[in-house]
Amino acid sequence: MSTESLYALEAKTLDGKTQPLSAYQGKVTLVVNVASECGFTPQYEGLEKLHEELGNKGFEVLGFPSNEFGAQEPGTPEQIQSFCRTKFGVKFPMFEKVETKGTNQHPVYRFVTAKYGEPKWNFHKYLIGKDGKVIAAFSSKVAPESAELKSAIETALSAPSKS
Repeated sequence: MSTESLYALEAKTLDGKTQPLSAYQGKVTLVVNVASECGFTPQYEGLEKLHEELGNKGFEVLGFPSNEFGAQEPGTPEQIQSFCRTKFGVKFPMFEKVETKGTNQHPVYRFVTAKYGEPKWNFHKYLIGKDGKVIAAFSSKVAPESAELKSAIETALSAPSKS
């Protein structure tokens, strides 16, 4: 099955509720595989800052915990939620732990990796346009506050909506 848009999919939130990603239709989103015990974990702070700064312009960060890289996300959904909120003040949507690669790859990751390949490590970022198509991918080393990422987000936000 070929999906044309990220927004045609759904995922379970950290509290186990099914969330249709159509809720983000018309927004620019950043899909990130996150982990609590990674050297890149401080990026949560920058991701939350992007979420706060650009949320009112139609931007959303979507966090997908993954334990595939160095087993750096061993926590339960409750532990992940608590860690993200208390340590980094994360308010952006967080989803259940997923597999980002391989035979059990989550449908969201099957979609986002089709064009730009699977993540090589935690905090790999996929930028999704208002139409639900993947615009770009950024490695873990590209910080949320980097000029490269911010420029790509701003460009996507200023693009006309396709209906």
